[in-house]
Amino acid sequence: MGRGRRGHRGGGRGGGRGGRDNNRGSHRPYQTYPEVKKENQRLEEYYNTLINLPEDERAEFWAALRRELPNSFRFCGSKGHALAVKRLLQTRYIPEITRITHEGVTVAPPTSVPWYPDGLAWSMTTPKNVIRKFPPFAAFQKFLVSETSVGNISRQEVVSMIPPLLMDVKPGMAVLDLCAAPGSKAAQLLEFIHRGEEARIRQVIRSFSGEEPRAEDVQEEDETTRLEADPSDDGRATGMLIANDADYKRSHMLIHQLKRLSSPNMIVTNHDATMYPSLRIPNPENPTKPNYLKFDRILADVPCSGDGTLRKNVNLWKDWTPGNALGLHLTQVRILVRALQMLKPGGRVVYSTCSMNPVENESVVAAAIERCGGPEKIEILDCRDQLPLLKRKPGLRKWQIMDKSSRLWKTWEEVEEYTKSAEGNIAPGRLVESMFPPTEESGCADLPLERCMRVYAHQQDTGGFFITALHKKAEFKAKPEENRKQPKTGAPKRPLEEEQEGKEDAGVKKLRLSEEPANEEAAVPEPLEPAAQETTTEVEAQEKPAAAESIAAIEAPANGDASEPSAAPQATDSTSATPSAATPAATTGQDALPEPKRKPEGPYEEPFKFLSPDHDVIKNVAEFYSISSRFPSDRYMVRNALGEPAKAIYYTSALVRDILVLNEGRGVKFVHGGVKMYVKQDAPSADVCRWRIQSEGMPILHGYVGPERVVVLRRKATLKHLLVEMFPKIAGDDWRRMDEIGERVRDLALGCCVLRVEPERGADGTVDEDFAESMALPLWKSFQSLNLMLPKEDRSAMLLRIYNDTTPLINMGIQRDQKKDQKNDESADADAGADAGTGTGEAAKDTEMNDATDGSWEIVEGPVSTATGAANAEETTA
Repeated sequence: MGRGRRGHRGGGRGGGRGGRDNNRGSHRPYQTYPEVKKENQRLEEYYNTLINLPEDERAEFWAALRRELPNSFRFCGSKGHALAVKRLLQTRYIPEITRITHEGVTVAPPTSVPWYPDGLAWSMTTPKNVIRKFPPFAAFQKFLVSETSVGNISRQEVVSMIPPLLMDVKPGMAVLDLCAAPGSKAAQLLEFIHRGEEARIRQVIRSFSGEEPRAEDVQEEDETTRLEADPSDDGRATGMLIANDADYKRSHMLIHQLKRLSSPNMIVTNHDATMYPSLRIPNPENPTKPNYLKFDRILADVPCSGDGTLRKNVNLWKDWTPGNALGLHLTQVRILVRALQMLKPGGRVVYSTCSMNPVENESVVAAAIERCGGPEKIEILDCRDQLPLLKRKPGLRKWQIMDKSSRLWKTWEEVEEYTKSAEGNIAPGRLVESMFPPTEESGCADLPLERCMRVYAHQQDTGGFFITALHKKAEFKAKPEENRKQPKTGAPKRPLEEEQEGKEDAGVKKLRLSEEPANEEAAVPEPLEPAAQETTTEVEAQEKPAAAESIAAIEAPANGDASEPSAAPQATDSTSATPSAATPAATTGQDALPEPKRKPEGPYEEPFKFLSPDHDVIKNVAEFYSISSRFPSDRYMVRNALGEPAKAIYYTSALVRDILVLNEGRGVKFVHGGVKMYVKQDAPSADVCRWRIQSEGMPILHGYVGPERVVVLRRKATLKHLLVEMFPKIAGDDWRRMDEIGERVRDLALGCCVLRVEPERGADGTVDEDFAESMALPLWKSFQSLNLMLPKEDRSAMLLRIYNDTTPLINMGIQRDQKKDQKNDESADADAGADAGTGTGEAAKDTEMNDATDGSWEIVEGPVSTATGAANAEETTA
């Protein structure tokens, strides 16, 4: 999808260098920017010719593109939890909003997107001035912000939700998102991989404990919740998502977005998508023979010119030029070819852009299929039966191309004839043969391109989008990229000379390509030419043939033998995302490349080191928490070169572990993997385990913790007490204030434990709808107090969600310290006053009055900054 112009900042509040913060204290007037005129003659001329809508529909099309885009969001996480949060919107906020009238008209509330499964996607068109004016909208806005901060709501454009839904991801599948940042689609894919996991794990645990199935388990049962859907790891999800982005900084943005889902089945990588490396996996049949991962599903939501986003990126109205799309076409073809190479036979690639231009859409699909062996190898799937309520248009079979000079071309033959003519001795800039509709000569003239999907802004008040699903029938040998040639002419301009003249195309965004040398794996018999390039613009990248030629030379094995790598060349620097010097490929026959040397100026990623199940720390943790032997102890990992637990211990799935271990030192740039399971904590005595369970790891582990370290809470009021008060005192008789859990925590040994929330049922079997969801939370007991080990934003969000309460949090520990400090200060002041022959004075009397009240408790207001991450916020509460 288009990520263009991400460096541009608008003139809104705080935006860019002219924002309010940078003018603080200055007498200069607040800078304003002229409103962008939503007109572009070339843009309108091209799409009026291209799309060929009826006159009335054409007017709707352009009117929609000129309107502001509605706000949209999606309820995310496990299905049961997402439905519970959605119910709050429907029962608590919408009834209040529908009572509002503005200028005599009832205000439209948020509405469910009709084609999204389970009604989990919503959209709203309420003007900002109305939202600011009425209190019910303020409460709703607070709800949105709160739930977004903890990962229960994703603010996502509606059309961007479509591609993951068409991938048909099932439990147990290996999935790759090649261009994943900022991560909203990757989050959807991760949810599909884990769908039904909680119910499956409960089935397994209850089968060993002898418990009967509960009513809620039966109610939520579907094909994914049955143990047969993914049975090989005691119900735990065995699938995996690899989320990749070529930009190092954006890959860390991706981590922040996906960490909130607490998945041990996820890896984040930092690679050029056109040369994504092969990943080794175990070979059960012959452990000595290399085996390479092939994916069940791949999403290629590629960089594009983004003219489908005119409604939110208004600068595109003035910046759009035909060259924006022309300069991206070849990169998009390479990404799609690479995706098809890495796909299993029988697997599915979904290709998508937020562009309406066939140069980036149908022509890319046709060119990739032609290079991958034609319709006999790659099939365009008919997805009309999926998302039946989604309004869409079929893909184009014929189209014209507008060059940089606004000339329209129907066929490649026209271009060649023009360049041979007397008046046309210069080739049209950036045009290549694969941009045009496929011909009989290519063998793809009959491709059913109408099966591709186009979504236009006027159809359901969204942005524009293009999506197609491709099915891989069999392995193939990719053809070399031969369509780079320009039309024959007596004096053609060289591509780089054209680029120097074409720098006025302001709409072309930058893409990092070929940042590492392309060294082939040892399994490939002949080394390739190095393809290292400096960071370039996308247009410049298209004009440099080295990367494309090296990719074309790496072919998927025709016989489907996974022992042969079908991947692109591997990087030689696993710790750096910066360009490095090209070196010849290693052909020594060794299984792995030599350990790379990190460039001092490059970003450094700590290595992933797995711990032995016999490690003293792992054994101590298992003993302290009485962890069942059924929980795997061979998937614990640390991130440091020494391979010893220092601050945190992570947990991964088995497949993630195998990939991280087998590809160490092979140039794969892993940025993130695993879930933080334990964090080191100062302990009051040697008998207390120094490793407490982290909140993001609790959903994975809690069912395997022994009863000795479990506290069961059933009452709504008790949970509220723990959420509002941080460090409530339990020494002496204060444990009685903890209601139902008081006696249990009084007798509990010091250290971390599991607080299992099992809402109580009434005499008729019903539960409070706002307090119906079971939870497991980390609780720390010290000599004097308890503490629920949750980030402050999680506490606040839970208070709002369950209790509709915005009560500020109270830090009892700080309150007690302040009282103690005040008393010490008063004693010192009194002693000083006595020595000087004076009284305490008025200030001292005021202090005594304040100390005599409860008003000296510190009120902790506002959530912890999300920039520090939930993990850091959680550690600050310890």
